Amino acid sequence: MTITWEIDTLPNGLRVVTTPMPATQAVSINVFVGVGSRSEPERINGITHFLEHMVFKGTTRRPEAHMIAEAIEGAGGTLNAYTNKEFTCYWNIVPYDHFDTAFDVSADMLLNSRLEQEEIDRERTVVQQELKRNHDNPQAWAARLIGQAVYGPQPSGWDVGGSVETVEQMQRPDFIEHIGRWYTAGNVVVSVAGNVSHDQVMQNAARLYQDMPAAELPGVEPYDARVSGPRVLTDSRDVDQTMVYLGMPIFGRHDERRFALRVLNDILGAGMSSRLFREVRERRGLAYSVHSSYGFLDDAGVFNIAAGVNRDKLSETISVALGEVERLATTPITDEELRRAKDHTIGRFRLSLETAQSLGQRHGELLLTRGEIEPVEEFVQRIEAVNPDDLQGLAGELLDRDRLRASVVGPAIDEDEVARAIAA
Repeated sequence: MTITWEIDTLPNGLRVVTTPMPATQAVSINVFVGVGSRSEPERINGITHFLEHMVFKGTTRRPEAHMIAEAIEGAGGTLNAYTNKEFTCYWNIVPYDHFDTAFDVSADMLLNSRLEQEEIDRERTVVQQELKRNHDNPQAWAARLIGQAVYGPQPSGWDVGGSVETVEQMQRPDFIEHIGRWYTAGNVVVSVAGNVSHDQVMQNAARLYQDMPAAELPGVEPYDARVSGPRVLTDSRDVDQTMVYLGMPIFGRHDERRFALRVLNDILGAGMSSRLFREVRERRGLAYSVHSSYGFLDDAGVFNIAAGVNRDKLSETISVALGEVERLATTPITDEELRRAKDHTIGRFRLSLETAQSLGQRHGELLLTRGEIEPVEEFVQRIEAVNPDDLQGLAGELLDRDRLRASVVGPAIDEDEVARAIAA
């Protein structure tokens, strides 16, 4: 099946992409705004995430939060949002015959949020509880610590949610100023996928978004590779399992090596046939969960290996995991294993494009962050072009021990022990 889309731009600069899926019963509306935690002043780190909460709390036309939720859920749909370091996404998915209402709701939330101080004060506690919940989850907290360790004390390394202390300081004028700086037409992409025509989407977009202001965007502080956090970040607590992350700084989302990285990640730690799973779990029984992953920013990124282990197996697990990276760097991969990895990578990619929600998310994010949408078959061709030398060279870069960082959450953690393990 060929996946097609159509892109238009409103006079004010707001971009719209529509992906038609006439055989589905659904339509997915995804509004992307190019602002995340790395765009914030340090004093109010976390305000983008807090604002994401607030737009659900009432608009001038739907003054109560339940009115927003009921407009979507009453049609059998779902609505939500998320924030990361570089963008925010507000999305809903409804039966296709409720498209007009769902599109109206998403625009109303973005453009007409009341942001009442009383509601901000009420939601402040909710946001702080979310931060506390993440802190209390060893896996979530170790994941946050590795970001701080790799990126260090610069906006790229700040937590998406901020802290309990920064959230406590935020007041209505901060939200108004933040919206004025970042919620402008040229910084927004509306991505719609499902059983709807491009003309119908554009008619609604022109009517609802035509008055969204156009303004020049503020600059974002570039990532500085010379800045990093501590080599090891730990949090000792009385829990039964130790969560360890090994973080390696990498390139940004535009780098051509991203295709080789995707294949390398598949070989190393994506699934039960990966090298990490077989060596760490199946052969040695060191961990129940072990995997690798990566995340991109515009100008930087991080490659992670994560595992949950018994405390007395921590150093051994680190050594074995890094040994698998070293094996990739020193021993060329066989043609058979490379073929399996490519088939797995391509297959998972194709299967990820089966729903209106997945296509709406993919196309909106790509248009916002890269300015274009990569055709499916072009991606497949780039994966097919990856060769053993690409993988071996990339694995060698990942194994730069001087830049390697670790985070550990578990009982009685010794930072020196972890530092020795990652340096060995």
